[in-house]
Amino acid sequence: MSWRGSTTFPDRIFACLPYLLPLIDSLVFGSFLFRQFPLLQVLLLPLQPVLIIYGSLGQIGQIIVFFALFALVVRNEKINHFIRFNTMQAILLDIVIFLCSILLRILTPIPGAGFAIETIANTIFLGILASVVYSVFQSLNGRYAEIPTISDAVHMQVR
Repeated sequence: MSWRGSTTFPDRIFACLPYLLPLIDSLVFGSFLFRQFPLLQVLLLPLQPVLIIYGSLGQIGQIIVFFALFALVVRNEKINHFIRFNTMQAILLDIVIFLCSILLRILTPIPGAGFAIETIANTIFLGILASVVYSVFQSLNGRYAEIPTISDAVHMQVR
């Protein structure tokens, strides 16, 4: 859907960048998958500089990045709607990751839940990965990525 005007190539690139946040935060859930299929770690090589910088910020720095994106991009109406929409969608995907991590922390102490935890973690990782790939692909094509429920919430937040 491209109902808010046309997008320039730089706008498309800037709209893709916030998706690094949920992608990096979801890598924790992919650890089981990466152990089972070490060849998949090769796909992470282009992300290494970003992983090093983001990891060096610590948790406080990561929270600051999270809120800075919200306050300085999503709420700034001088920025193109396309960029603000994608930034908010990336933030909501990151919130989903946070909520899923709480779920796994609750399940971890349960004896015999190892297989269930591994399955849930893999599902979360693959779901977020699919969402990010789809959203980046749509953004590069200048279209709004419509993810059920999440995009509806984004449309309510970004005017």
